[in-house]
Amino acid sequence: MAQPSKIVIVGAGLAGASAAAGVREKGFGGDVLLMGSDPHRPYELPPLSKGVLLGTTDEPDWVHEEGFYAAHDIRLTSDLTATRLELGARLVLDDAGGEHRFDRLVLATGSRPRPLTAPGGNFPGLYTLRTLDDSLSLRTAFVDARRVVVIGAGWIGTEAAAAARSHDADVTVVAPGRRPLGKVLGPEVAEVFQSLHEEHGVHWCLGERVAEVTGDPSGVRGVRLQSGEELLADVVLVAVGAAPRVELAHTAGLELTDDGGVAVDAGLRTAAPDVYAVGDIASHFHPRYGHRVRVEHWATARTQGAHVAGNLLGENEPYLDSPYFFSDQYDLGMEYRGLADPGHDRLVVRGDLAARDFTAFWVGAEGEVHAAMNVNQWDDGDALQRLVDGRMKVSDEELKSGNLADVG
Repeated sequence: MAQPSKIVIVGAGLAGASAAAGVREKGFGGDVLLMGSDPHRPYELPPLSKGVLLGTTDEPDWVHEEGFYAAHDIRLTSDLTATRLELGARLVLDDAGGEHRFDRLVLATGSRPRPLTAPGGNFPGLYTLRTLDDSLSLRTAFVDARRVVVIGAGWIGTEAAAAARSHDADVTVVAPGRRPLGKVLGPEVAEVFQSLHEEHGVHWCLGERVAEVTGDPSGVRGVRLQSGEELLADVVLVAVGAAPRVELAHTAGLELTDDGGVAVDAGLRTAAPDVYAVGDIASHFHPRYGHRVRVEHWATARTQGAHVAGNLLGENEPYLDSPYFFSDQYDLGMEYRGLADPGHDRLVVRGDLAARDFTAFWVGAEGEVHAAMNVNQWDDGDALQRLVDGRMKVSDEELKSGNLADVG
């Protein structure tokens, strides 16, 4: 593979910034353009629904310190949006009329919040949460709000509900599922989070769908459910998931997959020569799982960005990391490693669910550990990573009471 002279990275979030830094760390001396439109330098998203929203900090975790990009000769834009790719001509066109030639191209365009499909989605007081400015605005709204309705009971919805309660708002969470986080964790572990929020005063409207957001141009009044009930609210947060930003890839003719992402191989390459995709949009063929995986978590963005840097320069290595994420809600902290299917995997619990002091394992039919989640337990991280990465076959008894450093 001939060495490139110019690398263009579209998307200046964690994945894109990690790729830009990675090629410099590997000694690349050519041009690097990191195209973004956020007014802030690249930052990590987890603090936006945690520390920033809680008010314990006004800043996110910056990917790199102030001045890093200039010092490493990385051209970082904060005002350019890529509008079209001409892959045959190796050009990226932007909304200012510019054309940017590339030898290697990385698409790291991330995700946007999914919109609420019900009527009333444009009243003041209706929020989504994706950017630093979103988080700061929502925090201000929480401080002033009497009643908050959160639509969606995933990780963003539940973390935001905890933050709103910390600001003394009355909080109701609406979701169509029977349990918050049920699709990810299964009913037994999801019940832990449901009861945690109930103890902190959150009201649940589960098994419910939104018919409309009520209000007028002066602001929201509430949320009307399909059952007919209306929940009054000063602030409504729409947290119904994220949609990968794949429009550029689609119009350029790149293959999209059933999970909504851009198809890439084990090395994060698309079918187009010298074009790669990382982070939220990458539907990656994972050698460990034998199928495509698309993950919308910060750890994947960071590690895929760093990994693709080597492949841009000819290393041609597969990306093998297991998914990882964490959450902090009230006095509960957790880490999740791996990829489970709660509908089919067997749940094995080490510790006490009711006390919220446990590690949960999701185990396959042949006893292999598909995923592990430690809740308020912090001593076994390396052992859990080893069990998950190796998909090791371990008996239930060993998982419940054995020395995890030695099992498997």
